[in-house]
Amino acid sequence: MEHPDSSLIIFAKAPVPGYCKTRLARGVGSVRAARIYRMLLERTVARACASRLAPVQLWCAPDTRHPFLRALARRYPVDLRRQPRGSLGQKMHSALRTRLIEAPYALLVGGDCPALTADVMADAFDRLRQGFDAVFAPADDGGYVLVGARQAPALLFRGMPWGGGRVMDLTRRRMQRLSLRWSELASLPDLDDTRDLRRARHAGLLPALR
Repeated sequence: MEHPDSSLIIFAKAPVPGYCKTRLARGVGSVRAARIYRMLLERTVARACASRLAPVQLWCAPDTRHPFLRALARRYPVDLRRQPRGSLGQKMHSALRTRLIEAPYALLVGGDCPALTADVMADAFDRLRQGFDAVFAPADDGGYVLVGARQAPALLFRGMPWGGGRVMDLTRRRMQRLSLRWSELASLPDLDDTRDLRRARHAGLLPALR
């Protein structure tokens, strides 16, 4: 394992119709959206574990009790954790801060980006090992799908308009304000709505589902 003292955190939601991928569900229905999310999440977990980059933790919402999440823990070497309450930013900050107490750096990714590969995660870890304070993989929609850090200032996550197109730009400004040095990977396509779904299929990132 290349980074045994670090952590690879995956944020996951219970794949319950109406709870996950709600924007996508407006176009394909909540049941189908949940099925797509299940596939994306398991693929992310499988890639992370197969990469052997670092110990993998699955931070789950609303908790770790859903059968699918428990099945992932049986199938793959992942440690299940419950996401704390609060906004997405508060959850991200808490997860990173918790791991950075024991680890020199940590990586946090979403579980539903079809283009997030082991090579991308390896590149992020390499940049942290090189000494960058943080690393990001921007999303094509203006957010980001990956954040790695050596420290987790609350300012990076507080009051962020998550889901909007200004997240990465605001993050850059806050990093400058904090006088932190960061690196950015190539932008990746996220999957939030039916347009993203069509693009992912056209690019061969997602098989057709019935």
